[in-house]
Amino acid sequence: MPAFHPPTDSRFQLFASTALGVESIAAGELKSLGVRGRQEIGGVAFSGDLDRLYQANLWLRTASRVVARLGRFHASTFYELERRAKKLPWEKFLPASGPMMLRVTCRKSRLYHSDAVAERVMSAISHSVSRAVEASGDGFSDERGDAEHADENDERTKEAGIETEAQLFIVRIVHDQVEISADSSGELLHRRGYRQEIAKAPLRETLAAAMVLASGWQRGEPLLDPMCGSGTIPIEAALIARGIAPGAQRKFQFMRWPTFDERRWNAVLENARSSATRAIETISGTDRDAGAIGAARRNAERAGVAETIQFSEKAISDTIAGLDDAGTGWVLTNPPYGVRIGEGEDLRNLYARLGAELGTKPGWRLGVLTSDTGLVGQTRLSMVSRFDTRNGGIPVSFMVSKKPGQKGG
Repeated sequence: MPAFHPPTDSRFQLFASTALGVESIAAGELKSLGVRGRQEIGGVAFSGDLDRLYQANLWLRTASRVVARLGRFHASTFYELERRAKKLPWEKFLPASGPMMLRVTCRKSRLYHSDAVAERVMSAISHSVSRAVEASGDGFSDERGDAEHADENDERTKEAGIETEAQLFIVRIVHDQVEISADSSGELLHRRGYRQEIAKAPLRETLAAAMVLASGWQRGEPLLDPMCGSGTIPIEAALIARGIAPGAQRKFQFMRWPTFDERRWNAVLENARSSATRAIETISGTDRDAGAIGAARRNAERAGVAETIQFSEKAISDTIAGLDDAGTGWVLTNPPYGVRIGEGEDLRNLYARLGAELGTKPGWRLGVLTSDTGLVGQTRLSMVSRFDTRNGGIPVSFMVSKKPGQKGG
């Protein structure tokens, strides 16, 4: 395990959490920001100053949240846990007022009772707050009440928008090794702010961005989603094509930290806004549902990319048939998964039609997010997997067709 360096006034140990299977894509995003990260299961570890913390939250398209690691230590007794936890710099991450939330997981450790762990950690936080109040005379409130204790997999609080200003601390104990982190993002990063209307079976913005980034699509190439729903894939592609930061329209939890530097944040935000382009791309989305197309257009307007995307109400077969036979481009889409009885045959026909139409257009490549890789065989196209993850709790694979004559992946 790499040596841990506690956060200082100028340096943080950071972790960008992602869906499983998407870690390498997030690592590539960090690399484009000039950050060398270390892939771990469920995310990418990296270090940086406040600017890096701000940039990661602002720019990462495939990460779920960015956390700052407060400390890592051994603890096999509650006394040891509380004693060591009291030494962490909690005051750097605690807003002057407002609720807190603890998320605790314990695996293969002597301290296995998450509620008891949460109680000791809360005691350490209260001790830190009291110490800070005594030292400064003001600046903190110790009238917070009990912190909410949530399970690691329980995202309902964030998803429902309840207590979105709560400071989340994540406590993980594995083999008696304790790691404590402070969430810097607040609402999960897929909440860009533009998607206020959704269609059936919505696709998270972070997963849509992962599909675009992993596909091989390049800026300037045509991109089509023939089952676009509320427009998430075309909108994320347009944001990428124009270099628009996905977090430019939202707030973050770090804005409530005592260490928040508004001047530095405004400089990072202004730099991002000035780097966006106005270039018009050939990105389009179609759907047979008129209501979905209306929602997609309004979502694109809120995202600031309405003029970049052409949305239209059209059946899949008409959309694919209308592509330029001699042209090149990408068809990226998230078809239904066929979880309801009777949908299997329809899906086989859908994949077969996609393959048959695109088979006559050799310059166009297909990328699909699918829960059944067997369906991909219906396309009769040579397909390879880019990543495996979960969407709405369902295991899925993102698969793309090879270039004509291409070998391997």
